[in-house]
Amino acid sequence: MNSHLARLCHLATQPSRRIIGLMSGTSLDGLDVALCRLTGHGPGTQLELEHFRTVPYAEDTKARIREVFAREQVSLEFLTLLNPWLGQLHAAAILDCLRDWHIAPAEIDLVASHGQTIYHAPRHQHQRSEFDLNATLQLGDGDHVAVGTGIITLSDFRQKHVAAGGEGAPLAAYGDFLLLSSADEERLLLNLGGIANFTYLPRAGGDATTAFSTDTGPGNTLLDATVRAHRPGLAYDEDGRLALAGRVHQGLLTTLLDHPFFSAPLPKTTGPELFSPTYLAQAQQRSATENLSVEDILATLAELSAVGVARAVQAAFAERPAPTAVYASGGGAHNPALMAALQRHLPTARFASTDALGVSGDAKEAILFAVLANEAVAGQPVAIGAGRQRVPAVGMGKISFPG
Repeated sequence: MNSHLARLCHLATQPSRRIIGLMSGTSLDGLDVALCRLTGHGPGTQLELEHFRTVPYAEDTKARIREVFAREQVSLEFLTLLNPWLGQLHAAAILDCLRDWHIAPAEIDLVASHGQTIYHAPRHQHQRSEFDLNATLQLGDGDHVAVGTGIITLSDFRQKHVAAGGEGAPLAAYGDFLLLSSADEERLLLNLGGIANFTYLPRAGGDATTAFSTDTGPGNTLLDATVRAHRPGLAYDEDGRLALAGRVHQGLLTTLLDHPFFSAPLPKTTGPELFSPTYLAQAQQRSATENLSVEDILATLAELSAVGVARAVQAAFAERPAPTAVYASGGGAHNPALMAALQRHLPTARFASTDALGVSGDAKEAILFAVLANEAVAGQPVAIGAGRQRVPAVGMGKISFPG
């Protein structure tokens, strides 16, 4: 038997596994590296987060990614070169973290690499009749991560979700269901990344087919893009200071919300391909707000993100009360302007961070992919949710051996 395959079989029978989860989101701020010890599998999975770090992307790296990120036309040669280059970059980041943590690569069982999302194209968004399918593309080749680190790597998780009938996003339901279900309360797990999404979790032991995840609209993507455009040198609105200094412009907000996405049935997915600076510029032109101050634009965009979440929650729970326990994660959870807007629009909600549940809000997405890798190797596909755009019961992740 191939020695790497033998090791993989051995790992599958072990009581626990040390897995590095990698995540780089649409904010492009850097690579999240979460070293997890996962004991067991399925709903009984236990997590210990041993180390976590966000490795910042250099400005050159951000510029390279933005050359192809969410663009309809790119250089095919550049795209081809970027795929292995990002894999090598992520491998180097892993080795740097392990060196600083005084851990040898041989002590790590698996790497779970999400890759860098370049384009997300669900059927409802691309609307191309010649392609009656959903699609999504992540770069950062898993073979280069495996060879560069010497660690068995699982990558390209979203493709199986698409192949089995999903849209490739959001995948949060899997990790949320396995790690954060509670017998004491229903929960909403709200992720405020570049795109906002939430997972509904019924009480543990209840009907798992009622669990689901959905995107709700922009989270930070438009906020960050606006800051970069108007305040060169700043990557984001730290502590929401600029947004808190502005006022919501109702005319611009109404125009931004006049998009079919916000009235589309749940669950649904989207990306910065839709919620782009062009979307904002067109809305400003239609609402005659081209001269609005950056503070007022950011205040309005924070309100847009909050309204998107609130509308999705109201649609999901139109026939019964929504869970009052809401646990937030992602960069937007650190933005007081956005969190204040959410509290206004969901007045009965009790907001807390997922840190209160023992899962770091900043590390949560990287942890998710470690959980998915653990399930792919040691678990069985879990059926979560039902109906249109269900969460398919599949194991996700392509396996790359180091040699």
